[in-house]
Amino acid sequence: MSDAGDEVVHDFAPLIVVYKSERIERPLDMPPVQPGTDAATGVVSRDVHISATSFVRLYLPPPPAGAGGGEKLPVLVYFHGGGFVIGSAASPAYHRCLNELAAACPAVAVSVDYRLAPEHPVPAAYEDSLAALNWVLSAADPWLAAHGDLSRVFLAGDSAGGNICHHLAMHRDLIRGSTGDQARGLKGIVLIHPWFWGKDPIGEEPRGASAAAAGEQKGLWEFVCPDAADGADDPRMNPTAPGAPGLENLACEKVMVCVAEGDVLRWRGRAYAEAAARARGPEPEVELFESEGVGHVFYLFEPAQEKAKELLRRIAAFVSGNAK
Repeated sequence: MSDAGDEVVHDFAPLIVVYKSERIERPLDMPPVQPGTDAATGVVSRDVHISATSFVRLYLPPPPAGAGGGEKLPVLVYFHGGGFVIGSAASPAYHRCLNELAAACPAVAVSVDYRLAPEHPVPAAYEDSLAALNWVLSAADPWLAAHGDLSRVFLAGDSAGGNICHHLAMHRDLIRGSTGDQARGLKGIVLIHPWFWGKDPIGEEPRGASAAAAGEQKGLWEFVCPDAADGADDPRMNPTAPGAPGLENLACEKVMVCVAEGDVLRWRGRAYAEAAARARGPEPEVELFESEGVGHVFYLFEPAQEKAKELLRRIAAFVSGNAK
């Protein structure tokens, strides 16, 4: 006879399973990897603890051949995905991805670790991410002070991390410089397969009897954010819901949204890009890039495939300002 404590009370496998005993399993979690020098790219990384509960991993690419090393680089602040319940800046897939991104742009990259639900429900992830962004903007770290150009700060993130990027960019009054007296704008945001949802299906999202996936999205959001206003139409989950703040308020010069053909979230990403373009007009730029024949965050699991390399090139071009 099984122990009553083994009863599953929340099942969002393979992300997270919660038992009646309050035991939590995260099947996809991998052991963390340490920072250091990446043999493939020459990028050097190290961790900085910015609070008792969160840290960032900084990445510094090698200077280009023949360069004097004095030119400052864009700063790319990255927020990992995982439905607000799994993932870390020290996860192997993100560590590899940030080494490649920092080298490709090139940019000083900052990968943000944040508290996870259900132990720390939303808005804890937003709060930690905002604190990390303001720490970056303060240029308190010697790598950022010596090598980072704070007039070229980009936010990027996948899935829940893309959601975080939107949330931060919509709060221009919260993004402040080191003196705390003036709002700081962002050069751009890159939302990679962002986790947005809503009550009513759009595009080819599941409907009727086939809507189990839709229920899982709604259920996971309400699990990580118990105080969600109006469920999946909470503006934090559905930025195009009626009554949500307009996307003309985005505190960035340009926007890039990446979607994948085989991703159930692609319709939300497309709708976000279209709404941002309508709200902001032809300038500043809103770029929508779709990867064909692949699924959600495929580039983290299959980095060697050509579609992943193409996505990396497009993001690097967006950050560096080079033509597509």
